[in-house]
Amino acid sequence: MAEATPSSGPLRNRTTVDAATVLGLAVGFGLLATAIGFGSSPGSFINIPSILIVIGGTLAITTASFSLPEMGRTLRVSLKTFVRINRDPTRASFQSLQLAELARKQGVLALQNVMGAVQAEPVLHKGIGMVVDGTPGEEVEAILRRDMQAMFQRHQKSINVLRRMAELAPAMGLIGTLIGLVQMLGNLDDPGAIGPSMAVALLTTFYGAVLANMVFTPLANKLERNSTDEAMVNQVYVLSTGSIGRQENPRRLEMLLNSILPPEKRVNYFD
Repeated sequence: MAEATPSSGPLRNRTTVDAATVLGLAVGFGLLATAIGFGSSPGSFINIPSILIVIGGTLAITTASFSLPEMGRTLRVSLKTFVRINRDPTRASFQSLQLAELARKQGVLALQNVMGAVQAEPVLHKGIGMVVDGTPGEEVEAILRRDMQAMFQRHQKSINVLRRMAELAPAMGLIGTLIGLVQMLGNLDDPGAIGPSMAVALLTTFYGAVLANMVFTPLANKLERNSTDEAMVNQVYVLSTGSIGRQENPRRLEMLLNSILPPEKRVNYFD
């Protein structure tokens, strides 16, 4: 059987650079830059009016669709996609089973000695705190599930902002294309104005497609994936603290946790 006491030292989640995000974006834009570099004039792909139309227009209309705090939160959360916090549900399950066995052998009040060691996991820390205070297990689960739902809604708002930006970027590109075409048709008698107008017409569509498909959509997908991974770990802690509050047998908790974990993540704590 596994060790019956909690792991020594506080819980720490190792933070590393998310290689998939960094490598994917770097390779994607690297290939794009290489393809442009093979042309005779890479500088022709830089056009300030097109950048203003696509980037400025996308940010402005997205802000109009949401709010300034939501836009700021999305920016902060998007930066976190470049950093990966390793939160393993298997490790969380083992830690929870250790706590459950400690509570069963020494009583739930013994868990107050490990409160400082679980501060890195807010859901677990809050759940253990409520159990120590004598909150019934069903109430502990209900409160933590409401917290999880609120957290999911906050994450979903940021994902929705990025998906809205992915929808608007090509639309702003199309608007820029129409502006460029109108300018070009209005200056057919001036050959010198046709080139800049055509550049705006084509580059806005290019910028919109690049931003939507190479920035906003991948970041939204990564945020959604990270949110799902975090929800799995938090679900482990919700079930565990509720079970501890009900003073159930830790073996039952092990079966309960394995019922929600994917096959490759299931635990064999008592075998």
